[in-house]
Amino acid sequence: MKKMKKKICFAASSGGHYEQLMMLKPLMQKYDSFVLTEKTLYESAEKNEKTYYLKQVNRRELVFLIRMMENLFISLGIFIKEKPDIIICTGVLAMIPMCIIAKICGKKIIYIESFAKVTSATETGKLMYHIADQFYVQWEPMLKIYPKAIFLGGIY
Repeated sequence: MKKMKKKICFAASSGGHYEQLMMLKPLMQKYDSFVLTEKTLYESAEKNEKTYYLKQVNRRELVFLIRMMENLFISLGIFIKEKPDIIICTGVLAMIPMCIIAKICGKKIIYIESFAKVTSATETGKLMYHIADQFYVQWEPMLKIYPKAIFLGGIY
């Protein structure tokens, strides 16, 4: 019997979270995968990677809830089209709708807490800790904050 190949969504907002995600590029190349990130003024798409864009979200802006709802509908469309089996996410806010949709549909969520966080949690990490199937931290002191997390070191 032929084994089905898993489809993976690699999800991260722009900036440092995206750079961390790109450290997983060798893994991207082993699987049927695509990237989900935020649309920014600068081009963030990796060459040769199928990439989808969400709206940038800032929890301090008045349009925060509107943007999150827009991203929910965009994420739902991408989820229906791509049908990922696994979401690997490095954060942040804009990626939450895709992770929640995937979780509701019984898919696996792998969350990697930010490399920049050594002794405190991110807001997204606090939420994702409760819904992720696997939650990774990149610094050993973070196991005090996330006792059920997996520590394997940094992805850099």
